[in-house]
Amino acid sequence: MPATEPLTIAIPFYRNLPYLEQAVQSVTRQTSPQWRLLICDDSGPDWPGSRQVQRLVKAAGEGARYVSNRHTLGMVGNWNRIFELAETDRVTLLHQDDRLLPNYVQLMQRLAQQHPNVAAFYAAATIIDASGEPVFSMADFVKAWFAPRALGGLTALAGRPAVEQLIGGNFIMCPTLCYRRSLLGTRRFDPRFAQVQDLDFIMRLLFDGLMLLGSDEVAFEYRRHGSSATSIQSETMLRFEEEARLFDELATQCDARGWSRASRRARKKPIIKLHLAYRVLNDLRRGRLKAASKKLRFLATLFA
Repeated sequence: MPATEPLTIAIPFYRNLPYLEQAVQSVTRQTSPQWRLLICDDSGPDWPGSRQVQRLVKAAGEGARYVSNRHTLGMVGNWNRIFELAETDRVTLLHQDDRLLPNYVQLMQRLAQQHPNVAAFYAAATIIDASGEPVFSMADFVKAWFAPRALGGLTALAGRPAVEQLIGGNFIMCPTLCYRRSLLGTRRFDPRFAQVQDLDFIMRLLFDGLMLLGSDEVAFEYRRHGSSATSIQSETMLRFEEEARLFDELATQCDARGWSRASRRARKKPIIKLHLAYRVLNDLRRGRLKAASKKLRFLATLFA
């Protein structure tokens, strides 16, 4: 596909208006005009806020399109539908509370032109808080330690080494990923998951012999806030339950390929244990004894 083909920036939306306008504006402010905006609304036909979403799409210009699902598909179902609705080969799933930096589309187009056999590209990101201001994130600080050294500003991920590195710590900021649909084929996000579907998807691409490419150029703003799905699912423990289940599945797949080191790392789950321990300490510091106890009980099961 030529680099001049537009890139679809798709926002899978569900009833969360406060940040949506910022997300849309971040698309319209791209330095490259080679984008198409698609908002796939999973709020249901009777939700009155959809009219405001449609107004935002109309204001974004002729390159923007609004689609409303007849029935609520859920987060993963909505993500998968976007792959069917997109009219371009390259697609980015921009979360409704995040923002692109103005160089995002230009960076993805350049990578796509230079590396036609890569299935997905990702960029570096800054972390912002609920008000949109830069904020320190311990989780993302730790993740950076697991990232392989970039050569010439780029990190190529393929095969066993990439699987092993990502099991050690998922250093990819998944919402920054730009997918090439022509190489994805029929692969889609697994509806069994509500939190780790992106890591599972990445791993399946790697197991199938496809390649990912990352750039250390910052092109994205990832918002961490208490009402995000990630924050909520971390507190309900769904996140950690899914991570543990996924890592067990990854261990089995690595065993089947003879990747013994990656399998051992997946079964031991060191990054999940480290994250849980950090959250327990944070809960104790804030006097949240019940929450800390709940996490400690789950942490104990990982050592059993």
